[in-house]
Amino acid sequence: MSAELKTKVQELIDTMINPAVAGHGGFVELIDVQDNRVYLQMGGGCQGCGAADVTLKSGIERLIREELPEVIEVLDTTDHAAGSNPYYTPGKA
Repeated sequence: MSAELKTKVQELIDTMINPAVAGHGGFVELIDVQDNRVYLQMGGGCQGCGAADVTLKSGIERLIREELPEVIEVLDTTDHAAGSNPYYTPGKA
C-alpha cells in the first residue's frame, strides 16, 4: 500500500503541485510516505519563504488529502532557515 500511495503522491507533485509553485521559483520534493503520512521538502523560492506554511497547509496538504483521502497528514521536513532565495521574506517576529 505504501509504495502505491507514494507513487500517487509523486504524480500529484509532478502534475499539479510543482507546476503551481514553479511560478514562485519553488519546488516540492517527496521525501517519504510512512503510515499514510506524507513527508515533503520544499526548495527554491519555497525554502525559507514566509508563506511556505500557508502554501503547505492551505494548498499542498488540502490538494493531496482531497485527491488521496487515505493520507492523514502532510509534514514539511524543510530547513527553512537555510533558504537562500525565498519568494516572500519571513516577517520579523
